[in-house]
Amino acid sequence: MIKWPFKKCISFIQKLSIACCCSLPVNAQKNPGNPTDSSFMKQDQTLYYKNQRDLIDISFLILNKNPDTRLDSNGILSKKLRVAAGPILEYTLSTGFTTGVAASGAFLTSTNGRTNVSEVLAAVKFTQKSQFLLPVQSSIWTPSNKFNLVGDWRYLNYPQDTYGFGGYTTLADDYIVTYRYIRFYETFLKKIKKNVYAGIGYQMDYHWGITLVNPPPGQVTDFEKYGYSPTSRSSGITLDILYDSRKNSINPDGGSFYCNVNFLQNSKHLGSNSNWNSILIDIRKYIQMPNHNVLGFWSYNVFTLSGNPPYLDLPGTGTDTYNNTGRGYIYDRFIGKKMVDLETEFRYGITRNGLIGGVVFANAESLSELNSNKFQVISPAVGLGLRIKFNKFSNTNVCIDYAIGTNGSRGFYGNLGEVF
Repeated sequence: MIKWPFKKCISFIQKLSIACCCSLPVNAQKNPGNPTDSSFMKQDQTLYYKNQRDLIDISFLILNKNPDTRLDSNGILSKKLRVAAGPILEYTLSTGFTTGVAASGAFLTSTNGRTNVSEVLAAVKFTQKSQFLLPVQSSIWTPSNKFNLVGDWRYLNYPQDTYGFGGYTTLADDYIVTYRYIRFYETFLKKIKKNVYAGIGYQMDYHWGITLVNPPPGQVTDFEKYGYSPTSRSSGITLDILYDSRKNSINPDGGSFYCNVNFLQNSKHLGSNSNWNSILIDIRKYIQMPNHNVLGFWSYNVFTLSGNPPYLDLPGTGTDTYNNTGRGYIYDRFIGKKMVDLETEFRYGITRNGLIGGVVFANAESLSELNSNKFQVISPAVGLGLRIKFNKFSNTNVCIDYAIGTNGSRGFYGNLGEVF
């Protein structure tokens, strides 16, 4: 089982070929922290980034160009947009081979030393099975972090493997649901006090052209039991409370903490097919370890409080914003009206110049069953990963992970930026 979700990176072949071009001494993959921190003198930061290497530097060296030209006269303390982009070559069971382009952009809206790095992640993908994917995610911080604008927009023409509710299903229960999909999420958060934000948002999920492909013969699927419809629309208002001490959400530092509580009320008055609500609790803690290594913990939980979300809007494996929960299992391997997912990851450096790093990780999740709406099965997984520095200024890594779940579930996973 091989899975490469929406937020992606350059081609696997290109990553390996470029990484193999450079043999470097072993040490920690240092993280300089927030590049806007006033404790860093501009010249110290320039020297630090001069001694670091990323894939863009390697491409400069291959082309006989001087990578130090990337250190502009303003150093890192500028509002200049730092862009990392590259081609995609991926493979999944649902899509076959995928080609396209992925890009990340990181920038500052202010250089006053109290403003987080803003980021935009986007991709355009075409698949062997004539599918099209266009995800765009963003987190924009205004000067001094007074406001945070968070966006998640997507268009998909996509077949999706589905297995049914809860944890008792097997890989043999697989059938496909095809659909077209538009997502529009926008949240506006205002700073209440240091690192604490509250705000309001809007979420719309619209699926159409929903069709079951080759369902198990002579069997009523969970999709049909739950309520089949050729279209579904969820439209609602969110209320958000956020604590976020991370300076860079692409690659958080040790010592930072993140907690987001999101209440969603979907309403027929806003165009939703039905009235239903849910609460999302997303908690992340990063502990600084020796030699600039980081130990991270992630708890991602979604609970339907009332009503019945459309089948394709139910929480499930990989249904977080960046499709990262539950490495070791294919997207939507487990679904339910309630979800609990716990993950931990140890991030360590390999080369002195920050180009190569690694991770070891473990996770476990449980989804509620269709009839009882209770948690009955826990599905664990473990894995290893490689980190290759894509852009040293935004501290963006190309992430290549391999995870093993239960009952023969396993595969490769890729990201542009850390999993959490």
